[in-house]
Amino acid sequence: MEYRIYVDDFIDVWNLKINEGESTSMHVHPRKLTYLLCLAGQGVTDTLTGQIPVGAGTVLRIGGGAFHSSKSIGPGPLWLVEVEAPRNKFDLIRLRDNYDRQGTGYEQDHTEVPDLPALPVSYLPQAKLRERSPDGEFAFSIRAGADIFYRRQPQDLFHVPLGLTGVVTGEVDILAPAQGDARRPALDQYYLSLALD
Repeated sequence: MEYRIYVDDFIDVWNLKINEGESTSMHVHPRKLTYLLCLAGQGVTDTLTGQIPVGAGTVLRIGGGAFHSSKSIGPGPLWLVEVEAPRNKFDLIRLRDNYDRQGTGYEQDHTEVPDLPALPVSYLPQAKLRERSPDGEFAFSIRAGADIFYRRQPQDLFHVPLGLTGVVTGEVDILAPAQGDARRPALDQYYLSLALD
């Protein structure tokens, strides 16, 4: 299962739930940078040359053109957040797949989450935010860097900077306070905050 958490003109952020024993296809995004942030669970991310363990707090940077696949090894599901820059869900080629989708692009069919709409963010043009996960386990919000700095919250997992910088530079400077990341957020920037609900 995947659903969109946040979208604007520059980035797209999705929450993925991978059930125990299941995996994504071995795929590549030829033109975009992807970050995988692990909210909860245990898994592995395979590349064409190796395997990387994934657990709560893990941040993986996957450059354009790098094949990868993520699998939940349990117990329970693996919860990942995928940050895509620039925004382009159709920048996808599947090499191998357990669901007979190899060689195909991104699915066109989707189902809306009726009780959990993505709502416009009034102060960020073209932005939409879904405030929590369908099961209520995770909360998502937009916070100013000054708010994050002066009002640290113990349930915060990650802070993703919003804006054009990451698309232009090819680096999204994601903060991971749950892992002891003490870097100071940019006080004058907005962040997508991912937290335990």
